[in-house]
Parts: sequence; structure tokens; C-alpha cells
Amino acid sequence: MRVLVTGAGGRLGRVVLPRLRAEGWDVRATSRRARTGSWVVADLATGEGVVEAVAGVDAVLHLASAPNRGRQTHRVDVLGTRRLVVAAGQSGVRHLVYVSIVGVDRVPIPYYRHKLAAEQVVAAGAVPWTVLRATQFPEFLDGMLRGASRLGPVIGDPAVLAQPVDPGEVADRLVRRLTAGPLHGIEEYGGPEVLRFDDAARAWTAARRSRRPLLPVRIPGGIGRALRSGGLVTEATPKGVRTWADHLADTYGGTGAR
Repeated sequence: MRVLVTGAGGRLGRVVLPRLRAEGWDVRATSRRARTGSWVVADLATGEGVVEAVAGVDAVLHLASAPNRGRQTHRVDVLGTRRLVVAAGQSGVRHLVYVSIVGVDRVPIPYYRHKLAAEQVVAAGAVPWTVLRATQFPEFLDGMLRGASRLGPVIGDPAVLAQPVDPGEVADRLVRRLTAGPLHGIEEYGGPEVLRFDDAARAWTAARRSRRPLLPVRIPGGIGRALRSGGLVTEATPKGVRTWADHLADTYGGTGAR
């Protein structure tokens, strides 16, 4: 079975490629620039190479995205997904798996609106499909905390809820979904624990041996209400097993604060 992986050079792509090969998939990966090996050039924003990329593949794992880049996000995530779905349908692809984010239908963030629109493109297409919505990766939460502490204290809304999930576990779930065949629906997949922002921040500062205090700032409006009410978390099972504390221990050496 041959699978085309878009966005294969990203964080999730880098961990899913070896897992696919280990399970016996013949992998073709896309890049906007020429690479050696089993890579093909395809640009979802312009359509260049997309038809050629899907030719002869049995399945497509669609990871490519351009988060928070204005019009480019629409070109890649919505219009590019439409180009990919149309080309895959014309080529006879039997399964398209699209990776989305838990909360795209509940949290009114502009990028999430694009992801939700892309889900709708996939569902309306001719190719049998699956959408896997994952919660945020711990690296994203880690980076957000770094950004929030640039001025000294860790600034954030203490009641925002997150459920970090290890990208390797999401990759494993994607391989299983590809093997299982089209779901014709949406599956959610999250990490093992739901964390408040203040608890996640305290564990982060402890792991970094930092004394930075938390400066609570309430996120206003509908976005804040959605984030505090659990818009980014899911009760779906199965869940991942690697915790936020595991990520901190791997990244910063650990302090026993879990």
C-alpha cells in the first residue's frame, strides 16, 4: 500500500514517516522544495505538483498546514486541501486522513476556522475520509509559556484548560486509522490529563528551576470563555499516556515535580 504524506517535514510528519515504513507502507512524502529519496515536490498553495503527487497512491495522510499566516493559511489549509481532495478523487485514492485540532468547532480562533473549513472540504469530497482531531502538543504549550514569560512573570489566564498529547502517540494513532480504513467521520484524540494553565505553568517553572511568578490575566470575550470551559480538551478514548511531567522531565531533566 502506498501512502502520500503532505506536510511530512513538520513536527508530526517527522515522527509519523518512520512509523508508516515500519508498518510496511510505501511512503511518498511531499515538500515544496526538491529533496532526495522518496520525496516529491508539491505546493498546496499554488497547486504545483499536486496531481502528480497523488498519482498511484492508495491513501493520503494530510498533515500540511500554514498556521496563523493570514491569507496564506486560507490558500494552504482550505484551497490547498480542496486541490488535494479533487486530485485524489480523480486519481482513485481510497482513503484520505486529515489531521485537525480538538476545538476547531468550539473556539473562535481565526486559524481554527480555516481548519474547520478544511474538514468540511474533506467530508464533502469524493474520497473516503477520516478526520483525526488531536489536542495540543506539549512542545506548543512549552513554547507558549516561553513567550508568556518574556517580560519576567509568566502571564496567562490561570483557568484555561489544556490536554497536551505526545506527537509520537498521535503518529501511532494515525497509522492505526490508516490501517483501519475510512471512518467517514471525526475522531478526537487527546493526552492523558487535563491541566489548568496555572498548574502547567507551575510545573514548567519548577522543571526549569525558575522562580518566575504567575501573573494572572483573564482572556476576554468568546475566545476566553471557550478556552476556560474546555474548548481545547476532549473526553474521547483511547487517550495518550505520556504526561506533561514526562515532557518536562525529557526536556529539562526533571525535578520530581510531576
